[in-house]
Amino acid sequence: MIDLFFATSTNVYKIIIALEELGLSYRLQLIDISKGEQLDPANLAGSPTQKLPVIRDDEPADGGDPRVVFESGAILLYLAEKGGALLPDEPRARLDAIQWLFWQVGGLGPISGQAFHFHAFAPRIAPDRDHDYAHSRYHNMMSALWRVMDRKLGETPWLAGAGYSVADIACYPWIVYYDAQEGIGAYPNILRWRDAVAARPGVIRAYDRIGQVKTGYAFNDEKKVAFYPWEGVVQNMIVT
Repeated sequence: MIDLFFATSTNVYKIIIALEELGLSYRLQLIDISKGEQLDPANLAGSPTQKLPVIRDDEPADGGDPRVVFESGAILLYLAEKGGALLPDEPRARLDAIQWLFWQVGGLGPISGQAFHFHAFAPRIAPDRDHDYAHSRYHNMMSALWRVMDRKLGETPWLAGAGYSVADIACYPWIVYYDAQEGIGAYPNILRWRDAVAARPGVIRAYDRIGQVKTGYAFNDEKKVAFYPWEGVVQNMIVT
């Protein structure tokens, strides 16, 4: 059994999608970041980073002690190896999937997060300051990443080529989230890809599972995310 320590986060959704796609058994362990529960390693199976998501696998492939894995990209790779899917066997295709996974972890995720922070949170936290420059900067950087992604998806059906992989899982929650916020209608290849991911049974099950948990998000009929910020969360939020 795998325990997933989580709070509401697009990065957590990646892990739930992967678990559902792979058919692995798991339990959700909700961490209340509004109370700073993630700051105590004892609440995260001993993970040292004070970040979410974290998993603990009680039945690792090597048969040893339970394995704790942190960082969403590392968790996706671990689960793909454990489940024997979502990563190509052919070396070049495998590298393509890992490259695009790292592209999301190092680019699409952080930049999108900053763009939304300066759009939604910063005006509430510091209403007397001008946030226009920061918001414009990160939104422009995010748009540049969308253009890269759209070009790639104009060449291949999935980010890593012919097959669906951890790269698609990593990117999807960020795209569907921002589609609900500001729209990505100018990127037809992303829209085609988004709809293909959304139609997958594993993705549908994942969002249904998320919807059963009381979180700070709501979902419309198209499974697009609408954000409702929690009081007091921002200062304690370390979710990667």
